[in-house]
Amino acid sequence: MTGSKDDKFAPHPVKDQFPGVEFCINSNPPWAEAVILAFQHYLVMLGTIVIISSIIVPPMGGSNVEKARLIQTMLFVSGCNTLLQTLFGTRLPVVIGGSFRFVVPMLFVALQDRYSIYLDPVERFRHTMRGMQGALMISSLLPILLGFLGIWRLVVRYLSPLSAVPLVTLVGIGLYAQGFPLLAQCIEIGLPELILLVLFSQYVPYWFKSKWLDRFAVLISVATVWAYASLLTAAGAYKNRPPNTQFSCRVDRSGLVSGASWLKFPYPFQWGQPTVHAGEAFVMLAAAFVSLIESTGTFIAAARYGSATHVPSSVLSRGAAWLGLGILMDGLWGTGTGSTASVENVGLLAVTKVGSRRVIQMSAGFMFLFSILGKFGAIIASIPLPIIGALYCVLFAYMSSAGLGLLQYCNLNSYRTKFILGLSLFMGLSVPQYFNDYVVTTGYGPVRSRSTWFNELMLVIFTSPPTVAGIVGMFLDRTLGYNHKDVRTDGGRHWWGKFKYFERDVRSAEFYSLPYGLSKYFPSV
Repeated sequence: MTGSKDDKFAPHPVKDQFPGVEFCINSNPPWAEAVILAFQHYLVMLGTIVIISSIIVPPMGGSNVEKARLIQTMLFVSGCNTLLQTLFGTRLPVVIGGSFRFVVPMLFVALQDRYSIYLDPVERFRHTMRGMQGALMISSLLPILLGFLGIWRLVVRYLSPLSAVPLVTLVGIGLYAQGFPLLAQCIEIGLPELILLVLFSQYVPYWFKSKWLDRFAVLISVATVWAYASLLTAAGAYKNRPPNTQFSCRVDRSGLVSGASWLKFPYPFQWGQPTVHAGEAFVMLAAAFVSLIESTGTFIAAARYGSATHVPSSVLSRGAAWLGLGILMDGLWGTGTGSTASVENVGLLAVTKVGSRRVIQMSAGFMFLFSILGKFGAIIASIPLPIIGALYCVLFAYMSSAGLGLLQYCNLNSYRTKFILGLSLFMGLSVPQYFNDYVVTTGYGPVRSRSTWFNELMLVIFTSPPTVAGIVGMFLDRTLGYNHKDVRTDGGRHWWGKFKYFERDVRSAEFYSLPYGLSKYFPSV
């Protein structure tokens, strides 16, 4: 049976700006709706902060009290960094939060022998944190200098849609370990959360004309499953279960509410004077470099879901500099981790179809509020992690699809395109898997020089899927058949050519100009 006469056998048109977004970067939803959307962004970014603190606090000697205070500090600094990035950085609707890529360097610092002399756990925690602060402050110089000196602008000009596909795609897929494995720690609450989220965000819009169900799908599904988990806890469903199961499933096992203070204002050097050790600083520099690469991919995806044009190179460089300043603030306040552009919040832009900058800035207000009112913030932070893992399954998937969407600019009927895409994606998954498996089986990385810090530095870089994929993709795209006449169009460079320089497209000023007339004094090039 043949198709109708109206069928057109033609490819879908290429779009500079992602269609279907209901509120783009510069447009704002009604205030009441914006407040709820902002709270959703706060809720989503909170999960990463809780996971990171749960990993690094025990080796530092900290208890639930230190963990709760660390979460409050992370929230406060994340609020500051988010406001600075949306005002003076890329101006994209991105949340700046904690990064998983700093976990290895932080554990490297925490497990140093010099801290074992402190028998008091609180004293050990404070001295370990001071070592982390010093290393973070030194590492922040890398993105600050690369950004403000314009060096990162020159680097990202070599990015084409073809080489950006593996980078952006693996920023999301590379976090697969935080998805279903986290959900499966308590399948009876994680799986219902995933089903409800998919149901409300994807199926309900086709069944009903109401927009609020899918726009607030995260809030509705989390509240429903959290209440269900509370009912299971109260009914004694986990009374005789193993400790790990109780920690994952029960709503009263986080210890954050009892450990948090009612009112606490985080301030610089609250843990004491930072200390610096060269080897630890070098390892942290590697994490800052990885965070910069991954944040660049996140910025590109945020521009798509905010219905903006591609980010000009100078704007990405500006964002890199402010990301570095964010890492500096992490060191000053002592957050126990460095900063990165939040992947899960970019996924939430796609779920809600709201890419408003104002919503993200309002979410920073919730970060400030709950960082100071510790008890109230701890209640929300006590959401079982399998619920967060279910959210990540959808949000990270959306992040990955933003990278795949860049294929529209590429010629997929080219063997060169196929090779670069295939090899960069494969190596981006295979190399980190090799490094991770090696650590699991032997307890250390495959690079075994006499310098421990160099071994850890290599481990940080090569366990990042988007970093490996981005480096491989850019190298192949810039060296393989570079002078051939079809290479420029096959890789989509002609589509992004007008965004290499700020003035080449009039829409760049609409989305990325600095506020308060600052573009006059700090022009983008």
